[in-house]
Amino acid sequence: MASVAPLAGLTVLDLTNVLAGPFACYQLACLGARVIKVESPGGDLARRLGADPEYARAGMGISFLAVNAGKESIALDLKHADGKAVMLRLVERADALVENFRPGVMARLGLDHGTLARANPRLVYCAISGFGQEGPLAHRPAYDQIIQGLAGVMSVTGDERSAPLRVGYPVCDTIGGLTAAFAVCAALLRARATGEGVFVDVSMLDATLATMGWVVSNYLNAGVDPRPMGNDNFTAAPSGTFRTGAGLLNIAANEQKQFDSLCRLVGAPGLAADPRFAEREARKRHRAELTAALEAQLAARPAAEWEEILVAGGVPAGRVLSVPEILSHAHAREGAAIASYDDVPGTPRTVRVVRPGFRLDGERPAASSRPPTLSEHRDRLLAELGYDAAASARLVAAGGVA
Repeated sequence: MASVAPLAGLTVLDLTNVLAGPFACYQLACLGARVIKVESPGGDLARRLGADPEYARAGMGISFLAVNAGKESIALDLKHADGKAVMLRLVERADALVENFRPGVMARLGLDHGTLARANPRLVYCAISGFGQEGPLAHRPAYDQIIQGLAGVMSVTGDERSAPLRVGYPVCDTIGGLTAAFAVCAALLRARATGEGVFVDVSMLDATLATMGWVVSNYLNAGVDPRPMGNDNFTAAPSGTFRTGAGLLNIAANEQKQFDSLCRLVGAPGLAADPRFAEREARKRHRAELTAALEAQLAARPAAEWEEILVAGGVPAGRVLSVPEILSHAHAREGAAIASYDDVPGTPRTVRVVRPGFRLDGERPAASSRPPTLSEHRDRLLAELGYDAAASARLVAAGGVA
């Protein structure tokens, strides 16, 4: 970034594993924070996950690479007195700490929020869990698909034949991570202004429900029981996915003028005057008939051609692309969506990861360094904490530090 990164000068301790927590801390690293990943001696489980076994065997699993660039790593045994002592020294110098253990684990380790707040009163402590720190579900283990099912996400995904269906990527982990990053940034602002830390309790279930606003509001305020509608948009018609002469096309003619233009552009202006389709609620009631009429016209051209025609005519439209197709698209290439890191130990090829989805002063931020190997920065961090070479060697030999 051309200017000073927003979180430059702040230190975040990342005690998280797998996805929600690491994703949160990856966002903070891309914003300029110094993120120190405190791992167990065995390392983050994600080091052994991903599509390529060669990476996993090297402890640099592709799943790990996706959300851990820009971090330093030290491996501590937090059950060992020496490991805990090092941890407390790190906490004294940190601005924030993020963990995603099950509720109660940090207390059993003697590293709960109350203990750490006494060591550092300005510490922002963020705990990410499936269901929050309190409540009937609090102590359950949480995995993305479990949350998707409990939150109602699966109940509205797919159509009447396929639902309930999971979203095709770990959406609840990702939402939990983004929620945590947002909350930590806000808490850091308060801590900077007041000198007082705060305990941030992020529930993946609650965070997911918060993103389902329209669906939840329809039920709470209109008594409409949400149902799966496949690729149709429940708020309007024609708004959804349509078959063309080649490929699928998403069309969102949500406004009357867009619908009028759509009918004209596909060569069926009479549809706009048809009593079944003339106004918004009628179009929703006769959605299936309208879709059939439009697809009969759309069969004349492939999706790529219709996309250009409709967008030029003021009708929102876009092809349904695969992941490889969007990554090779000029918009993704020119938008600097991907950051690349060479010479990552244990990886035979250049490592490429997705950058955060925003720009600062016109530049898309990226992590300043490649993903770390396990405990790669141990010696430097121990030296910063005041341990000389002999003391560091004793810590490693005793097993508190790996």
